[in-house]
Amino acid sequence: MQDELEDNNPEIQDSSDELYERFNITIAKGQEPLRIDKFLTNRIEGATRNKLQQAMNLGMVLVNGVAVKPNYKVKPSDSIIVYSDMSPDETDVVPEKMELNIVYEDADLMIFNKPAGMVVHPGSGNYSGTLLNGISYYLQQQNPSISEDVLPRFGLVHRIDKNTSGLLVLAKTDKAMRQLAKQFFDHTVRRQYVALVWGDMENDSGTIIAHVGRHLRFRKLFEAYPEGDHGKDAITHYKVLERFGYVTLVQCVLETGRTHQIRVHMKYIGHPLFNDDFYGGDKIVKGTIYTKYKQFVDNCFQICKRQALHAKTLGFIHPTTGEEMFFDAPLPEDMEQVIEKWRKYASTIGNKQ
Repeated sequence: MQDELEDNNPEIQDSSDELYERFNITIAKGQEPLRIDKFLTNRIEGATRNKLQQAMNLGMVLVNGVAVKPNYKVKPSDSIIVYSDMSPDETDVVPEKMELNIVYEDADLMIFNKPAGMVVHPGSGNYSGTLLNGISYYLQQQNPSISEDVLPRFGLVHRIDKNTSGLLVLAKTDKAMRQLAKQFFDHTVRRQYVALVWGDMENDSGTIIAHVGRHLRFRKLFEAYPEGDHGKDAITHYKVLERFGYVTLVQCVLETGRTHQIRVHMKYIGHPLFNDDFYGGDKIVKGTIYTKYKQFVDNCFQICKRQALHAKTLGFIHPTTGEEMFFDAPLPEDMEQVIEKWRKYASTIGNKQ
């Protein structure tokens, strides 16, 4: 008998910056007793017994509200919740000593301010120099016994793009990882981004609702799709902070955390991020193309050589103390400089297009 899988077409590796997602499964009548690790391997796309067993040992698989071990045998009407990372293992994390911008640290977690240009975790073409390489070295200096088996991905529960700067939280214990993963899934983590986008946005604030999933032809790109068509639901709230005529400084609050979500959503509404080479922001999108203006924009591209996006704030409940935690990372120098350059330019044209 088939079980009832409440999550529609899970796409963990394709559609989420939140590395841990939740699957809800209700066991159908007539199901024969079967080890839960075997059962889930056949029911969740991309799952492996190793990852599932790892999740169970960390208490991230619940049956009827209670954590279970891999030898638990499922039975009819069981309600299963799985919090786990089902993305494929790309490469082992090799510890590397490097400078890390640690904003906060205690026994349970760490907060990092990631610079633009740094990849978060190893993958194809990026086997070293990633944030996770540095984190693994740092944690193993504190506790030589720690490994990816003990703490998967060394506690990383979310990520931001290589060329996006800003705040990331990392768990240092399995309990903290479990609690933080749940907060991300339940959308209770408060995240605000600041972005410079092309165009003078029509409204001072708004909400973008459009599914985000991989482009059907170009797998490295993501695309916004009509709701229910492809990908996963994605919601971005935005507010205009400052207008510069041809570009606008906006604040974005994520309700969901899909890969490239802000970049895709802003392109979807006709305002790609400034200098976003994936989504059309690395050319003049607004403004008449004449020599002096083109030179000005090219100079701006040279100052901020990546998409102008910064993960500025991060708020959550501390997994052990229950205290409300809130962190704010100032804009990096490249974004500060390009914003000031546009501010001065806007004053010379009187904010008129």
